[in-house]
Amino acid sequence: MIKVLVVDDSAFMRKAISSMLEKDSEIQVAGIARNGQEALDKIRSLDPDVVTLDIEMPVMDGLSALRHIMMESPRPVLMVSSLTTEGGEATLKAMELGAVDFIPKQLSKVSLDIVKIEDDLRSKVKTVARRKLRSAPQAARKPAPAKPKVATTTQRGAPRRDVVAIGVSTGGPPAVQKIISALDKDFPACLLIAQHMPAAFTGAFAKRLNEVSSLQVKEAESGDRVEKGRIFIAPGGRHLKINQKVSHIQLEVSSEPDDVLYKPSVDVLMESVAEGVGRRGLGVILTGMGRDGLLGVRALKGKGGRALAQNDASCVVYGMPRAIVDEGLADSVVDIDDMAEAILTHLYQ
Repeated sequence: MIKVLVVDDSAFMRKAISSMLEKDSEIQVAGIARNGQEALDKIRSLDPDVVTLDIEMPVMDGLSALRHIMMESPRPVLMVSSLTTEGGEATLKAMELGAVDFIPKQLSKVSLDIVKIEDDLRSKVKTVARRKLRSAPQAARKPAPAKPKVATTTQRGAPRRDVVAIGVSTGGPPAVQKIISALDKDFPACLLIAQHMPAAFTGAFAKRLNEVSSLQVKEAESGDRVEKGRIFIAPGGRHLKINQKVSHIQLEVSSEPDDVLYKPSVDVLMESVAEGVGRRGLGVILTGMGRDGLLGVRALKGKGGRALAQNDASCVVYGMPRAIVDEGLADSVVDIDDMAEAILTHLYQ
């Protein structure tokens, strides 16, 4: 039985989340709390497997409570987030502090998406409960010394690959940030990133990455040029593709195809890179639930491209990477701490 502590200052939200969770016989709501201080007390007495944690609360807010949880008794935490720009910024900060994912605060029963939200909530709780947090995140403890950037100048000659497509979901923002912050200003390729994330969050995600990167990071727009040293984030709710023009490659942001589970879709991005640049493409699949990216990586490998997968030990959820590893499509399986260096190496192979 998975024990969950539900933390929210809204009685409606506490009841709504509890009701959704307890529809699953494998989940027990072990307790509820109205603020961060109550949450810390309940964690000590109930020892829940998973915590759902609101961000804005009286007495002690969610981010403050999260810092205490990760220092005192690390465990999987799902943030309850408003789907707004402000909510996105706070949620990204929470994931830096150690939260593994988020659930939307819009849980009104009149919503047409309520069934999907319920299924996602239960699925996330059950998935993250199976993953034990190995230690408190560095952000919640004494800061670690900055790791040197991966030096591009150690490479020789022109890279064989110059477009890197990264697909990622649950647990993704800190993993992506770790890679991007390790690349130096002379990185010889363009990075395209499809992170499963709502539309209100991706702009804040791009802004946060740009602040820690030696490269230019922005939310992708149709017409942007694919050039070395640039990083583009797929907008939430839409797909990112590339189009080969006579003299350059440019980006296309589109709502089509409309019949896929995720927007942005990793498969759509990877298939576009396979079709557009073939062997010049490198696919990277990071932490996340499900199998999005499998078909796209298969297409990319079929065109002579390469693929990397994050290893089980460093994933929050070893779903998406495992899918390509099990199919024998990964050229290397890499710890997230070594992924930036692996990406650079594979550009030249």
